Amino acid sequence: MGKVYDVAIVGGGIAGYTAALTAKHLLLDYIWLGESLFGGKLRAAETVTNFPAIAGAGADFVEALERQQTREGVHFTKARIDGIYASGGKFLLTSGAETFESRSAILATGLEVKGRLKGENEFLGRGVSYCAVCDGALYRGKRIAAVLSSAAFEEEAEYLARFAEKVYCYCLYPGNNLHGERVEVCSGIPLAVEGTDRVNRLITSEGAVPVSGVFLLKECAPPQALVGGLHTDGTHVSVNRDLSTNLPGLFAAGDVTGRPYQYAKAAGEGCVAAHSARAFLRQTHEKSD
Repeated sequence: MGKVYDVAIVGGGIAGYTAALTAKHLLLDYIWLGESLFGGKLRAAETVTNFPAIAGAGADFVEALERQQTREGVHFTKARIDGIYASGGKFLLTSGAETFESRSAILATGLEVKGRLKGENEFLGRGVSYCAVCDGALYRGKRIAAVLSSAAFEEEAEYLARFAEKVYCYCLYPGNNLHGERVEVCSGIPLAVEGTDRVNRLITSEGAVPVSGVFLLKECAPPQALVGGLHTDGTHVSVNRDLSTNLPGLFAAGDVTGRPYQYAKAAGEGCVAAHSARAFLRQTHEKSD
């Protein structure tokens, strides 16, 4: 049996960091997971003026966060979480073939609304996927499309070509380094996913492309794609005042819970979520005694 943490925190942004910092001060045995630490959005911000005691470039804000992280000994584990499963009073988090287990969890993954395709939500689990490693083998011998948000996902697109007859790749960034005889880099802008019971075509600015599946390879997958059975309003996770979700032991914080999309709100919710996780753990421990 592997280690079971008190709380697993998913997301490398301000909400995730504040949750991890608070969890450490609360003496919780935590693991903080994310694809990148503090993300490119904050690092690239020209000016941050809406966070207490901060006035300057986003890169300066990140430097201050990194100094505090080092000083406080808050550990970050680089891992792209592709699934969170609630079972038997615990949470199993997967990152490819790697797994993590915890008694509670905090979802602080941020939110990516810009660039969402028409039909993306409707066909989730019916031909739309966000994880090549999870679902690639399901499309053995079929033609599929992959929409890449950055060069970081080129390896996943090439992985899909191990199974698919053809992978039509749409790169939403300048230049690419994709290889493989089953990989075809396409021009045109993806606009919509269409089908009947399942996906059967990708609509682009240059016409319709017949495919059996569409892989949307990007940093922020919709929360309902990560956690089965999670209640959302379609875009944001539905939470209570203590940031608890409909799944006992699962909390959410930051942009994923809704507007305003501001760092101050993300930090506050990260703190609240960690305190709520501790309260949940205490309550469940008392019930088990």
